[in-house]
Amino acid sequence: MASTSRTPTRRGRGRGKGRRGGRGDGSSSLPPPPSTLPLIIEEFFIVVYEDPLVKKALPKKFADYLDGQEPAKVYLRAADCGPRLWTVEVLFDGQGRMYLDKGWENFAIAHGVDFGCFVHFKYEGDDVLTVKVFDGTMCRKYYYSDDDDTDDESDDDVKPCIHPL
Repeated sequence: MASTSRTPTRRGRGRGKGRRGGRGDGSSSLPPPPSTLPLIIEEFFIVVYEDPLVKKALPKKFADYLDGQEPAKVYLRAADCGPRLWTVEVLFDGQGRMYLDKGWENFAIAHGVDFGCFVHFKYEGDDVLTVKVFDGTMCRKYYYSDDDDTDDESDDDVKPCIHPL
């Protein structure tokens, strides 16, 4: 059997002294460490462990993100369910916690939020949150709407989105 010797081969052109393709001038293509990045909280979820119709606590980190611009209400929009906005009052408890309160019950009923659901929120700015509901099997509930009107501050007529079979 013939033995082959492997000698390292140099590929490419000189890349400077830095690892990972640095230019040798101290710059790097690596992103800055997380502690130097601005805090941006755009998406989060809650898991419904308690009564799905009572007020819901949102993550403290999201409440901290809104510090100084705490809204009295937010507008929930179900993803893929038309342009309707559901008005939901917001409570802050003084301990840094934020809750979805009056109006949440109507949204939850109309979108089938139940025990074991995962509710995904995406902050769109201007106090609007787009919402996706996942059931206990971890599958997303899809809806369509027969309501082309946006919310007129009255959620007394709970008109559910229709969940296709």
